[in-house]
Parts: sequence; C-alpha cells; structure tokens
Amino acid sequence: MPVPAPTATSDLALPSPAAQAERLIALAVHEIAGLPAAELRAFAESATNEGGGLLVVHPDLAPASALAPLLRYDGRPGFIVTDMPDADRFAPLDTIELPDTPLYLLTGLDRGDRLANWSPNEALPALAAETRTPLLLAEGIHWVLQQPAALERNHCFMTIGSRLRKANGALDARTPAVWISNGTGRDGRERRNAPKIGWCWAGNRHTWLGFASATGRTP
Repeated sequence: MPVPAPTATSDLALPSPAAQAERLIALAVHEIAGLPAAELRAFAESATNEGGGLLVVHPDLAPASALAPLLRYDGRPGFIVTDMPDADRFAPLDTIELPDTPLYLLTGLDRGDRLANWSPNEALPALAAETRTPLLLAEGIHWVLQQPAALERNHCFMTIGSRLRKANGALDARTPAVWISNGTGRDGRERRNAPKIGWCWAGNRHTWLGFASATGRTP
C-alpha cells in the first residue's frame, strides 16, 4: 500500500489565539503552569493584534512530561517512552534564546518534511542557513495539541531544539521527537496509534521524521 502524501503544513491554519487559549484552559495547562486563565485570554487578545501564531506556555512552567498525556490520536493519550525519564531535562540549544515571559508566540511553523531522511546533525545547520529555529520538545507538543493534523502517520517530526547536556558539557546523542506508536515492544499493544514522545540518535536518518521549525519566538 502506498504511503499517503503528507499534508503540507503551510496549508494548515492554526486556530485563532483566542481559541488556542481556551483549548489550553480546557486542558488545565494554565493550572499546570500556575497562571490565571485571565492571563492566557489577555495574551491571546494581544496576539491577535500581532497577527497570531502558536500560543506557547514557557517550557519551564509547562514541561513535556505534563503536556504529553494531554495529546490524543485515534482516541489514545500521549506518552513518553520508558527510556526517556529525563525528558524534562532536555533544554534549549545554546543558539536558542527563549522569551523571558510565561507566554510567547511561535511564528512560521513548518514540519520540515523536506528534510525527512536527514540526520539531526545534518538538519540543524540546514535550518540555520534558512534562518529558521528548531522547535523545542514542549513547543512541538503545543503544536499538536492545537493542530492535531500536524502529526500524521509516516509524516511525524523531530524537535531538535531540545538537547540534554552531560556533566562534561557534551551533548547527549539523543534527540527528541513526536511520532505515532506502532504498539510494539515496550510501548504495548494498547498504545498502538497513541502519540509518542521518543528519541533518535543525532547521527541517524529516518524517512518518516521531518524537523519541526519556526521563523521566530515573540514575547
């Protein structure tokens, strides 16, 4: 059976900032972050005036471990693989400066399908040459929470803006990604088709993983 053609992310329209705020409030993300719902709504109003984008709660306030179970695909909740218990320790690359605000906008989202079958080590400089910034893991989860169609079987994405540093300062070779479980191995059959937070080696290539990126982050 041929692999379905991917949905072009440029053709996907994000919900309005107001709708995104209400989605996060319905999922109690504001409570996870310790923010009043009114603050999300006020930010959404200002974001509308700025032209919109993906509304993101700062990863320090809403980490990947808290967001992953909120994902849904085929009615199944998201999960983090068992061999990534340190998911929340994956921090922004030194080249990425996050806004020093509880909420910010991501603009110009792209799943990076054109880079499928590239390794993270190859994709990172390619994105930099395009003046694009790779998404963090928590940002990628925010994207799928607001726009589930961004995650498709055989067309998923990596979030190589998040990396873990070892005690000696070197980067851990794992790079996080968001994809769909096949329900094999330690995932368990009950998790088939569930949204999965996992990782791949920085030097490996995968035909079904693009590299999610954005044009910028706005406070």
